[in-house]
Amino acid sequence: MKRVRHSNSGLITTGLLVLILLVGCRSALGTDPPATTSPSPLPEGLLPVTLADLPLAQSSQPCTNTFVGQNLNHTTTVPGPVVELFESNGSGVALGDLNLDGLLDIVFANVGGPGTLLWNQGNLNFKTESLPDNNTRAVNIVDVDGDGRPDLTFTHSTTGVTYWRNTGAPPNEPRFSREPLRGVDKPAYAMTWGDLNRDGQLDLVTGSYDVELEKELRDSFLFGTGAGIFYYSHRGENFVPQRLAQKSQALAIALPDLNGDHQPDILVGNDFELPDMAWRRTETSWVTLEPFATKMSQNTMSFDLGDVNNDGQPEILATDMKPYQTDVKTMASWLPLMDYMNKHHPPQAPGQIVENVLQVRGADGRYHNEGYTRAVDATGWSWSSKFGDLNNDGFLDIYVVNGMIAADLFGYLPRNELVEANQALRNQGDGYFTPAPEWGLGSTASGRGMSLADLNNDGSLDIVVNNLQSPAQLFENRLCGGSSIEVDLVWPAGANQRAIGAQLSLHTSAGTYYRDVRVASGYLSGDPARVHFGFPAGAELQHLDIAWPDGQVSSVNSVTAQTLMTITR
Repeated sequence: MKRVRHSNSGLITTGLLVLILLVGCRSALGTDPPATTSPSPLPEGLLPVTLADLPLAQSSQPCTNTFVGQNLNHTTTVPGPVVELFESNGSGVALGDLNLDGLLDIVFANVGGPGTLLWNQGNLNFKTESLPDNNTRAVNIVDVDGDGRPDLTFTHSTTGVTYWRNTGAPPNEPRFSREPLRGVDKPAYAMTWGDLNRDGQLDLVTGSYDVELEKELRDSFLFGTGAGIFYYSHRGENFVPQRLAQKSQALAIALPDLNGDHQPDILVGNDFELPDMAWRRTETSWVTLEPFATKMSQNTMSFDLGDVNNDGQPEILATDMKPYQTDVKTMASWLPLMDYMNKHHPPQAPGQIVENVLQVRGADGRYHNEGYTRAVDATGWSWSSKFGDLNNDGFLDIYVVNGMIAADLFGYLPRNELVEANQALRNQGDGYFTPAPEWGLGSTASGRGMSLADLNNDGSLDIVVNNLQSPAQLFENRLCGGSSIEVDLVWPAGANQRAIGAQLSLHTSAGTYYRDVRVASGYLSGDPARVHFGFPAGAELQHLDIAWPDGQVSSVNSVTAQTLMTITR
């Protein structure tokens, strides 16, 4: 993650920086508290900013030091009476403010039926709308056309990406119109978006899941299905494809800076024995990278990036399959599967390991796996895993969703299901982790997609999980202690209006915290453009630095705890 200079001298600001501190939800009486407005200090070399300070809402529920779950009005299903490979992989979930009312909405993909939109009405109440797009896998909320309204994109099991443009229609009217993504026509299972060529427009990266294509398409799979990894450069209203790899088993795609040049690279996580792949961009093409000095996950299901020890260098978390317990009952459930995998897939390739890895950048500039030493290597049959400061102490924690249902694999278990609890791992304050079962996040509902965001605007991260064959779940955060700020970036002059790819640094008396704005992470799931910073209660907030996607830098000196800040460039 790019570290922003702290000095005011040399900072670049390209226009009036208007800072509006907003709160996106109403009080219990349905009205907003009065705002307090004051002029911002004028640091040397910076243009003035205007501050309007509104607090985040106080939760209407008492803090209990736990999360409290509720079922949501969506269930990801499969087409037939039993779950088969690779229907068993389920679908993702995305979070974002679709109608720009300050409340983050929820969108679910669905293998066996239509997608579901849950419009956030406040106080964790939602209005349900069905979206007629079937057999969907990944879902991202992203402003594709650059008009300031978030759109929807879905991938599918055996076809390409569908695009639902946000028309901005009023409530109770169809808000999304299905339109083509010109030039995007190859099979896509995993995807993410970012301005990879720094031209101001968001580009698309997709990866196919060839093992499912081969099963479902059979002979036609051999005749030009277009499987593989594709980079789609966004040029005007068209996308220009470039094939980066012929083969792909992609379950996750991320855009980290792997070589320290402050440019986004492409990282693809592959299932089975096909190793993970990485590319960096040159002036004329994409070339392969080998950033990992030690082993990678063999069956990479999820990627997330996060600075777990607040040193300015993000780590990379990849999840795989490894039981978190080794008692007799657990191993009796796992051993027949292990025998099956040994018979039907070749031994793991050199450089691969069947467990989670936490890649930490070393002094040599390459990444080294410290997953085992930092106690994140074994979380079960893991799907989406994400970083988030769940307890607002200034350090990123980890949440991982688990489980597997497949008649092909688990016919020896009741309901063909490997039942496992989701895993919460608390950061001990040094980048090392310990299980946190006391947080009440050990659901056994067979999670697949998962994302984190503050859904009731109280300053704490809540969790949404898209389960397979069970109702989706929302876990309300009622942990006690700590404080936070949340940041929305707006860049109205360009096509990348939510500043996807921006890097933020919050400087406090308790330390400096680093975040970035992205579209997607985890397994098939989308992240909100809103950034969350937790920190210890009482910490002095000093300033917030923003490195915009084009390299310009801004700094905000007036930062107040428990606020939602909208920063408009």
